[in-house]
Amino acid sequence: MGILAGLRLVEVSAFVAAPSAGLAMAQMGAEVIRIDDIRGGLDSRRWPVTQDNVSLFWQGLNKNKRSVAIDIRKPEGQELAREIICAPGDDAGLLLTNFPPSNWLSYESLCEFRKDLIQLTVMGDRQGGSAVDYTVNPTVGVPFFTGPEEHDVPVNNVLPAWDCVTGQMAVSGLLAAERHRSRTGEGQHIKLALEDVAMATMGSLGFLAEAELGVERERSGNYLYGAFGRDFISADGVRFMVVGLTPKQWRGLCEATGLTEELQRLATAKGLDFSREGDRYRARREIAALIESWATQRSIEDIEIAFARERVCWSRYRSVTDMVQSDPNCSPNNPMFVRQEQPAVGEFLMAGSPLEFGRLDREDTDIAPRLGEHTEEVLSQVLHLSSDEIGRLSERDVVLVR
Repeated sequence: MGILAGLRLVEVSAFVAAPSAGLAMAQMGAEVIRIDDIRGGLDSRRWPVTQDNVSLFWQGLNKNKRSVAIDIRKPEGQELAREIICAPGDDAGLLLTNFPPSNWLSYESLCEFRKDLIQLTVMGDRQGGSAVDYTVNPTVGVPFFTGPEEHDVPVNNVLPAWDCVTGQMAVSGLLAAERHRSRTGEGQHIKLALEDVAMATMGSLGFLAEAELGVERERSGNYLYGAFGRDFISADGVRFMVVGLTPKQWRGLCEATGLTEELQRLATAKGLDFSREGDRYRARREIAALIESWATQRSIEDIEIAFARERVCWSRYRSVTDMVQSDPNCSPNNPMFVRQEQPAVGEFLMAGSPLEFGRLDREDTDIAPRLGEHTEEVLSQVLHLSSDEIGRLSERDVVLVR
C-alpha cells in the first residue's frame, strides 16, 4: 500500500506538468483517474513514438493511472465527467487539470455539485494565457546565458525544466490543500502558472537580484558558473565532467591531479584564494589549462582510479543509450526500475517513484492504460451505474468501453 492509498485524484490534462503531478501521486498509491477525450488526448501521439506511432511519452507519464474515455464535447459527457470529479468521499473530490477552467470545468461550476472540491489548475501564465518551456525560457532570460561563451544568439534548453518543477509543485499544492480541507472542511481552487514557477525559481536562485544590481549573467559554456567545473578529454579520447564546488570536492580534485602546490602558486600570483568558490570561477581558464594538461596525459582508467581514491565529483559523458545499456543504476538492480510488457510497445524499462519511504514498500509500477481501459470499471465503482446504463452510454458514443 502506497503512502497516499485511499486518496482519489481525477486528472483532466495533457503534456508534461499536470500529468507528471498525477503520475507522482499515483506512484505514491493514490487512485488517479484520467478523464480522456474519447478521440484520444492532445498528447496521445506525442513523440517519442514507436514505429507504429505509439507514444512512448504518453506511456511514460500515465503509468499507474486509470483511463475513462468520455466525449466531453457532449453535454451528457460533461455531466458524466462532472459526476466522477465530484463523487462523494472524504478522500475524493480532488481535480488536477491544465485545461482552460471555463464552462463545465470551472471551479465555480463544479463547486455547485461538491462544495469542498479541491481543484488545481496548471496555467501557462498567470492571466491564463498559453505557455510552454520553449516560450517561458525566453521570457525569463535563460537562452541568453545558455550555450557556448562565444555565441551571440539565444540557445534553447531542450529539458522541460519548468514543466517538471511545476508538476512537483502541483503535488505539493494538492496535498497542502487536502490537509487544509481535512482540518477545516474547506475546498479551494489553486492556480499554478508555469511562468510564475520559472520566475519564482529565478528569484530564489538569485538571478533577479543579480539583474537588479546591474549584472547581466554571462555565458559560461561548459564551465560551472560561480565555482570550478568543466569538461575534459582523457588521453584515450573519453570526455568527462569534473566539479570542484564544495571545499571537499575542490581538495579532492587538487589531490587527485597532484596539482595542489601548482594551483596554490597560481592563486597567489593572481591574488586570489581558491578556498573561495568565486575565486575559482575567476581563474577558471587557468585552472582548466592545468587540469587539461594532466588529463590529456592519462587514460580514462587511470583518471577513474585517481578520482575514486580522492572521492572526486565527476562523471563520464554518455548517451541515453549508453546509460540504459551499461549503468546498473538504470536497471532492475535499482529497485526504482522494473521491466514491464506494455501492450503495443513491448517490454521495456519503467521507472517508479524516486521516493523511498522508510516505513512503506515501494508502490508497484504498473503499465499505462489503453484509452478507455477503465471506463466500465470506474462508471460502475465510482458512479454505481449498471451494465445496462453503461451499455446505453456506449451505444450513444458518450463513452468508450473496452
